[in-house]
Amino acid sequence: MKTLMLALLTLAEPGAKLPVFTDITKAAGITFRHSYGDHHLDNIVEGTGAGACFIDFDNDGRQDIYFVTGVWTKGVSDNDGRDLRGKLSGRLYRNLDGGTFADVTEKAGVASAVFGSGCSAADYDNDGFVDLYLLNYGANTLYRNKGDGTFEDASNKSGLDDARWSVSAVWFDADGDGWLDVYVGNYLLYDDGKFRDFYPAQGYPGPLSYAGQPSVLYRNNGDGTFTDVTKAAGLWKPGGRAMSVTAADFNNDGAMDLFTANDAMENYFFLGDGKGHFREGALEANLAFSEHGQGVSSMGPFYGDVNRDGWLDLFVPNLNYVSLFVYNPERKSYDNRNDGAGLASMLGQYAGWGSVIFDYDHDGWPDLFTVHGNAHHEYVQEDSLVRNDGHGKFEDVSRQAGAYFNEKYVGRGAAWADIDNDGDIDLLVLNLNDAPRLLRNDGANAKPWLMVDARLKFPAGTRTAVGARVTVTAAGLRMIDDVNPARGYLSQGDPRLHFGLAGAQQADVEIRWPDGQVEKFAGVKANQILKLEHAAMAGKGQ
Repeated sequence: MKTLMLALLTLAEPGAKLPVFTDITKAAGITFRHSYGDHHLDNIVEGTGAGACFIDFDNDGRQDIYFVTGVWTKGVSDNDGRDLRGKLSGRLYRNLDGGTFADVTEKAGVASAVFGSGCSAADYDNDGFVDLYLLNYGANTLYRNKGDGTFEDASNKSGLDDARWSVSAVWFDADGDGWLDVYVGNYLLYDDGKFRDFYPAQGYPGPLSYAGQPSVLYRNNGDGTFTDVTKAAGLWKPGGRAMSVTAADFNNDGAMDLFTANDAMENYFFLGDGKGHFREGALEANLAFSEHGQGVSSMGPFYGDVNRDGWLDLFVPNLNYVSLFVYNPERKSYDNRNDGAGLASMLGQYAGWGSVIFDYDHDGWPDLFTVHGNAHHEYVQEDSLVRNDGHGKFEDVSRQAGAYFNEKYVGRGAAWADIDNDGDIDLLVLNLNDAPRLLRNDGANAKPWLMVDARLKFPAGTRTAVGARVTVTAAGLRMIDDVNPARGYLSQGDPRLHFGLAGAQQADVEIRWPDGQVEKFAGVKANQILKLEHAAMAGKGQ
């Protein structure tokens, strides 16, 4: 009751000015344009689109961007698109000052010319520099960060050059040995366009026209190589159709769990024991299907504690509906609050892809951003921003959030970061066969905030403390989040955790490190990026 009363006080600010988002794409110097490698959209590989990654590759404290794109590919692209051969590649943009970016792709050596779907970034060798992993239609690409502004291709050496169609990957320490393992979400087995038995108005066959592919857990051996341990870990699902994957401690036992959003079939939910073993339990957790039992096309899963009860929830857009899975500790499973929260009427009319849960106005309550676009045609739709009212409902504030929300695109991926380190979260939207949109948050930092940059120390440097749990208490609200930037559709965001403080000028911070040790910090001042470091356990990850 105390939390509810405080929520009413913090939300009931008459005439309060809400933040707006400003499209700064051109002003920032971003000239990248996504392509599906062809001139006409006519198959599922092209229509899946792509994501992007925020990655501080040069350790200057600013979030850089890697954009993924399709390229002309035999068996996927039409012959009349051959003029695009050799003209397309992924692009790396260095963040110069928070407002401008420079294309450093060639200098960095990351001009991937393989048809890309998604990307993920992590320091897999614990040397203090974040590495880049590209998920492709074709062999995946692992770029090892050399620490001098350049990367080297470690795909074959590492064993991560999976030739299946991969779309998403999440890095986490599955077995507690100090090295980041990686779970790769694989989609389906495309047949080079041979299957033609479909309704012509659909544009091209859907996912059920093709066989699914198993997603794979690769164990980090600590020497730059990885081993497929999927079956031994209890994760083997040969018929999956992963659209995106994410990992967090969903059952509050200190170990990371896995969620796979699958296309046109049930989702997967794997509970981890922290020692490299998992148990699938999507049905019993009520996460397998959408509300009312629909078997929908789930896309980009994003986790966050939307009702501030100390348990992580899941938001999953899809092509015909959306799902807001809110954990019910009494039932020890999830309630789908899509209808009850008012999301069905606001978002069910769109085809949803990327999503972001974030406190865009710093009132202490997580809000929802979703990216929309037709799946089989280049039919445009507007994106949506819905505001959490603190009592289980959401309101559509899109038309109040800036001119961008009056525009329409064929959206796919979404990523988030504080690009200018001013304390509020900015958004990046990836559009199919079009330019991206970088949206700066203007106004949220007028209210107090706190960001937590949690790092683990190793002999060669520090890396993001993936798997750490951060709890921030302020203004009567207890806010939790887990360190893992791989969330949403085919994308990855800022690894630093962001908290709006609901007007409070200070907060109490608690962090549970991946090794289980807990540290507490009382009276932390607002409006800062709080960097916390913790020594890795001796012999682990070293």
